Amino acid sequence: MAKAKEAEPTPLVRVRNIGIAAHVDAGKTTLTERVLYYTGASHKIGEVHEGAAHMDWQHEEQVHGITITAAVTQCPWRDHLIQIVDTPGHVDFTIEVERSMRVLDGAVIVMDGVRGVEPQTETVWRQANRHEVPRAIFVNKMDRPGADFERALETVRKRFGDEPLPVCVPVPGDNVVLHLIEQQAYTFAGSKGEEVAVRPLTESEAEVVEYHRELLLMGLAEHDEPLAEIVLMEEEPEADMIWEVLARCTQEGLVRPAFGGSALRNWGVQPLLDAVLRLMPSPLDRPASEGTGPDEEPEIVEMTSDGSLVALVFKVQLLDGRRHCFARIYRGVMEAGQEVRVAGRDRVERVARVFDVDANKKSRIKAAEAGSIVLLAGLRHASTGDTLCAVDHEVFLERIDAREPVLGLAVEPESSKDEDKMFEVLGKMAEEDPTLRFEEDEETGQRILKGMGELHLQISFERIEREFGLKLRVGKPRVMHRETIGKAATATGKVDRVIEGATTIELHADVRVRVEPLERGSGVEVVSSPSWSPAGFEPSEEQAEAVASGARDGLSGGPLEGAALEDVRVVVESVTTYETGSSAQALRIAGATAVREALVAAGGLLMQPIMKIEVVSPDENTGSVLGDLQSKGAQISNTEADGGVTTISAECGLSNLIGYMTELRSITRGRGQFTMEFDRFDAL
Repeated sequence: MAKAKEAEPTPLVRVRNIGIAAHVDAGKTTLTERVLYYTGASHKIGEVHEGAAHMDWQHEEQVHGITITAAVTQCPWRDHLIQIVDTPGHVDFTIEVERSMRVLDGAVIVMDGVRGVEPQTETVWRQANRHEVPRAIFVNKMDRPGADFERALETVRKRFGDEPLPVCVPVPGDNVVLHLIEQQAYTFAGSKGEEVAVRPLTESEAEVVEYHRELLLMGLAEHDEPLAEIVLMEEEPEADMIWEVLARCTQEGLVRPAFGGSALRNWGVQPLLDAVLRLMPSPLDRPASEGTGPDEEPEIVEMTSDGSLVALVFKVQLLDGRRHCFARIYRGVMEAGQEVRVAGRDRVERVARVFDVDANKKSRIKAAEAGSIVLLAGLRHASTGDTLCAVDHEVFLERIDAREPVLGLAVEPESSKDEDKMFEVLGKMAEEDPTLRFEEDEETGQRILKGMGELHLQISFERIEREFGLKLRVGKPRVMHRETIGKAATATGKVDRVIEGATTIELHADVRVRVEPLERGSGVEVVSSPSWSPAGFEPSEEQAEAVASGARDGLSGGPLEGAALEDVRVVVESVTTYETGSSAQALRIAGATAVREALVAAGGLLMQPIMKIEVVSPDENTGSVLGDLQSKGAQISNTEADGGVTTISAECGLSNLIGYMTELRSITRGRGQFTMEFDRFDAL
């Protein structure tokens, strides 16, 4: 058993909580491996292509060569502590990025120097925007033919409308990075790029620096009056002043500092690390979190070790077969053996152990202070998004939203004796991953496991067999539908029933409703302000609520398949009551009946997941790829040829994309690439 560490905690002002995020295969795990090696946190560099990356510790990550789960680690750099979260790049595992962004203070977005902004880059950028996370850009793979630093930054301007400002400009072929603020050249030598040398600029390098430095200074001058005066007077600002203005603008989201290099070739990483310390905020620099008390009273949660405990569980994970919770501490101190309240759950639990984390390795510590990201053992009921707080002071922090799954597979155990085990295992998996759902189809009796895509479900099945020794039989993929209506319609729900028994119950009521289709993405609305009759009738609060509840009951499923409804408004127009029998029960039944009949009259429409897709094809195969996509009903929005390949952007229904990767490989002889991201539900 690991002993609790006695080391003094690093002061918060010298802590940086940083996420590394990117499109799949942009090189973020490769970058993280270099960071760990150069900071001394790892004694060797693990390569993704060899299945030896330190942060890709799961067996499935090593086999598939991709990051599947967000991994947390720590590394020291120049008297600071950097806590790093390495996130997945594949869209099927986007929940890992979402919940990581929720607790981070800054992020490094890694981009391919050839491809620039890619589909999943857009996704992680939006996630960082949603949580107002300051970020820097690392343009990676600058050693590849066709890599272009300026073009990659232009894709950021074009796709996001943000302002990327160059700080370290790479010189491909020379393994050199030109630092625009320090006006020096950085070279990288040694077998693993660990020997960094700083030298004056050559004449040709000085010309490159002059051009890019002008872009940097003019970009910053727009946001800082004193710097603007110096620049307009054509004077040279001090380096510290540039750093200070750049840090403020970065943390306020006004600019995105950009760096270049090649993680695989071991150049450009150390200047990025130095910049993380100077540009990214410490936990103390971030705005205070907004919480609410049990009575919806707002409460500001300052990042300080003083005050009552407030922490957010952002991930549940099984390690060594046991349930653990990753948590970010926002206020107070978390100690081993401490009792905590799970806000809103009326539960008090005991934190048995507190750990520092290094990928899948954990080290016991006695306590952790505000600003820390730690692993907790002993919590049986806390789940993703829950707030942990002091027993006598309940506070709620904003929860973490999980996306709805879009693809389902029927599952059953290979052996009937494993039925109970299957329920237990799938329950644990769904608890760990909020985008994984396990349900039973009421009509067919089939057990359905739902996820974010084919790879997501495939990885889940591999883990179930490896970790739990449970083999499942799997049916064909089943796309998760939603339903809406095609037009407006009205209906009256009547209940006129007498139930004989020990006590005779009379149920009499009429409820008239109108249903209307809404724009895509509007959700479901219930408007219940009806006129009541006979004239002058004043309903009780219970009766009024019963009508609204009945309307909501009627929206439990669509008229075609009983799938969840989307983009529908229900307006309760009128209610007729009778002298006897118009109880809350009668009104609720009549309201539900009216809605169901109105939905049938309006005509149901099935909706399936519509995916945004991007296909990269060699130019010679582009015609065949486009023809194949159009045969699947894809709507092509853009094609862009560059460097012998064509990038095709389109929308397509998910049901026509199952197995598409295999088809694309066949058409392009294995050279095509394909990514997709859920966009919306829309009519088939």
